[in-house]
Amino acid sequence: MHEYSIVMALMEQCEALALEHQATGIEEVVLKIGILSGVEPALLSQAFETFKLETVCHNAKLMINIQPLVLQCRDCKTQSEVNERTVICPECGGNNTLVIDGEDMMLMQLVLDT
Repeated sequence: MHEYSIVMALMEQCEALALEHQATGIEEVVLKIGILSGVEPALLSQAFETFKLETVCHNAKLMINIQPLVLQCRDCKTQSEVNERTVICPECGGNNTLVIDGEDMMLMQLVLDT
């Protein structure tokens, strides 16, 4: 389960940012997880709750925003948001698409306790 290693790296990043801003703790961690990121939000949330106890995030709430897949069709020129794992254009049914967004996991915001 690679969500554990992702959470460990996230905790390191949170610790570094808290230290940089002289924060005593972190109240909230906001993530954006794309549908095609390969990260399972429920498993990530469970891993976060397990590993946060010994860190600066021990009181933090984890907020996960799921990023839909954004496709640009090269055939019909339509840009579409899709809430499933597919590269098929919902307009024309073609598979000549470019993924614009929805493949990444990003730390979007930290609410620091200073």
